[in-house]
Amino acid sequence: MNERIHFISHQKKQVLLVDLSNCSSAEVEKIARAVPDYVSTQPRGSVLVLSDFTGASLDQDAMRTIKETAVFDKPYINKSALVGGGNLSEVLGQNLKDFSRREFPTFKTRQEALNWLVGND
Repeated sequence: MNERIHFISHQKKQVLLVDLSNCSSAEVEKIARAVPDYVSTQPRGSVLVLSDFTGASLDQDAMRTIKETAVFDKPYINKSALVGGGNLSEVLGQNLKDFSRREFPTFKTRQEALNWLVGND
């Protein structure tokens, strides 16, 4: 799982990269279930998360798992950003926002998302 979920450094800040790019719905669901293992080891309110959905497939089960994870992770998250898929990420972001009462801004590239995550503390 480390190749799909790991911490990276951007402008000397730690960002959790959740790479869901080109994954099937089943893979998305499996990866989403593993995210709390990484997030819950960090101080509350400290985690910056970048989730890349470029080319990913999402079915109802994957969406449900992502929403449940977003609710569980909420106390640990400082900011989250989504990348990939244009309309998919916008719809997903709104769906997640409504369900978890968290913001999920969407970006066209990882670089834009990373810059936003570390730039507005």
